[in-house]
Amino acid sequence: MKLQDKRVLIVGGGSGIGYAVAQACLEEGARVVVASTDEARVRAAAERLGKGASAARLDITREADVAAFFADAEPFHHIVTTAGDWNGSWSTPLQKVELDTAKRGFEVRFWGAVLLAKHGAAKLAGGGSLTLTDGMIAHKPMRGAAVSSAIAGAIEHLTRSLAVELAPLRVNAVCPGLIRSGIWDRIPEDKRDAQLAAMTKHLLLPRVGTTRECAEAYLYLLCGSYTTGQVLYVEGGAALTGRPA
Repeated sequence: MKLQDKRVLIVGGGSGIGYAVAQACLEEGARVVVASTDEARVRAAAERLGKGASAARLDITREADVAAFFADAEPFHHIVTTAGDWNGSWSTPLQKVELDTAKRGFEVRFWGAVLLAKHGAAKLAGGGSLTLTDGMIAHKPMRGAAVSSAIAGAIEHLTRSLAVELAPLRVNAVCPGLIRSGIWDRIPEDKRDAQLAAMTKHLLLPRVGTTRECAEAYLYLLCGSYTTGQVLYVEGGAALTGRPA
């Protein structure tokens, strides 16, 4: 197993896709550190994950915190970030966008990734990688999602630029489509399945993806030693449908 005894930092690993990535890495023999600002959540996640998992508090919106974390950390072989929600900007008409809220979206997903690269690269072992996360909204913009589209698109450009800047370290990104993570819990439970079915019926694979299916993409990018500067779609064919994600 290519990840046997490798150390993997997963920022945002307390839930959703990040948690599934942590599970998948552990199954491949890795040792994982799940990190986020919510220390209680990641500690609970590490306990559920079991042997080989540990937890750390890390606020990737604060450069001093990121610098201190890596200064004290042992070297990692891989860094993954799935951190951040869309901070209310997913379906907000431009005229109603609150700039401070929009900025927070960039702080976690974009600037947080920049800080992980800036301070984490020096702690990546030879052959190591950094894997970022964006979303299909970068490619399938819709009304009310201008800020979300911009954040996701910026991450893809950052991925390619960092692959050049940090070579021979590898930098890639995963672009999830509709994945059954906790984000959809905001839909009332009695309406959730029907709404998700309606949202995915036009896909080439007409269903919601699982977090485990998405985690497989991260595994490939961690192990794919001749792959860098790439964005890997996990979206059931959404890019080919001509319809919003």
